Formats: sequence, C-alpha cells, structure tokens
Amino acid sequence: MLQSLLADSKLFLILTIISIVLTFADNLNFLSLPKSVIQNITIPIQYGLYKSSGEVARQFEFISLSRRASQENKALKQHLADILSENTILLQKLSELEAAVEQEKVLSSQTFALINARPIGINRFLFIDKGSDDGLKLNQAVVYKNNLIGQISEVSPKKSQILLASDPDLQISAFAQNPAGKAKGILTGQFGSEMLMDKILHSEAIEVGDLVYTEGTEIDIPRGLVIGEVSQVLSRENEVFKQAKVKPVIDIKDLGLVFIITN
Repeated sequence: MLQSLLADSKLFLILTIISIVLTFADNLNFLSLPKSVIQNITIPIQYGLYKSSGEVARQFEFISLSRRASQENKALKQHLADILSENTILLQKLSELEAAVEQEKVLSSQTFALINARPIGINRFLFIDKGSDDGLKLNQAVVYKNNLIGQISEVSPKKSQILLASDPDLQISAFAQNPAGKAKGILTGQFGSEMLMDKILHSEAIEVGDLVYTEGTEIDIPRGLVIGEVSQVLSRENEVFKQAKVKPVIDIKDLGLVFIITN
C-alpha cells in the first residue's frame, strides 16, 4: 500500500513539474514553434471535420425535406383527385338538371309522366339504370327532348333494355311533312345509322331534309316525336310505293340522360 502511494506521489510530482515547465516555457514563447506546427496539422483536420459534419447535417436535412415534400405531394395529389372527382359529379348533376329542365320545356309533366334514367351501356341495344322497381314496363317509349330513342324491350328490377329506333325489329308508323304536303309510311331500322321509311305513296310529297315524326298509332308511342331526317328519297315509277332513307338527328352515344314516358 505504502509503495503504491509513493509511486502515485512521484507521478503527480513529475506531472506537476512538467506542467510548470511547459507553462513557464509558453510564457517565454519557447513553445510557439511546436504550437504552430501542431496547429498547422490539426486545423485542416478540424476544418475537414467541421465541413464534413455540415455536409452530413445538410444531407440529413435534404432527406428529411425530401420525405416531407413527397408526403405533401402525395397529399396534394390525393386532394386534387378528390376535387376532380367532386367536380365531375357536380358537372354530371348539373348536366342532368339542365336536361330535365329542357325536357320539361318540350314534354310537359302535365301531359306526360316521365322518369329519367342514365345510359349504362350500348351495343345493339341501349341499357339504362332503371327498371321495374322504378315503374318501368315493356314497350314504354324512351325519349330525349322531343326525339324518340326507342322502346323498352326487356325490363328487370334494376335496369332495362331499349330497342332502338334504328333496329330492324322496331317498326313505327311515321309521317314527314313540308310546305308541299304530308307523306305517311312505315319506318324500319336498318342496323346502322340510317332507317328506311317505306310504303309512301307516289302522290305524297317528301323531300331531303324533311323531319320524320311518329304517327302515334302505337299504344305506347305518342304522336309527334322526331325520329330523324330524310337523307334520300328512293322512287321508281314501276313500283306502287316509294321509300326514303332517314338518318337520326341526335347521337345516342352522346346522351347522359334519357327519359321514359310512363303515362
């Protein structure tokens, strides 16, 4: 124990003497050169460490800002998508409201009971999102403004199938009228954009550009609905009747809403 204390005392004494000598030498500027050499070595190292720490800090800050920007960008994109979705819904509702107002101007609810429906598909037939649960029945007329679209040919609780006026399975009594007179006939679809008005007497006046209307002899189709416009008159002297090609005046694919006459 005593030997350990003596050793520690010697070490302390030596360190104290060295400290006093170094302090004295420093006061006399004897250590200026060694200090300068050491500083020349350590300062670049300190500067490098300082710059490196700054770069590392900036890298971490950049990563943090990038993550935050990515999260904010994702949130903004989602918000924009929500706004666009809401805007689309509002525009659709506005379009449907405008269509209903225009429909009321043409076919008054005081005369016709109408149910609106959205087209949900089209091939040979037009499909709508209303059915028997909404009061729809077979053979009811489907219109847009004062234009005949077709008749309901199949109905289920939630949707219905429309036989278009351009379908060969639909035959409609029709007439065309111009200042020279009136022509009656039977309108039949031709599987395409045109229909054929047949059984027109040669003595009856019909010209290209004349509008063709429903005669109203069918139970569920009122008189005076526009079916199309005459695009060509086919007349042969040796035949009893003449014919007329009729083209639609509206494109069904552009319609966002149609109306069913229920009464």
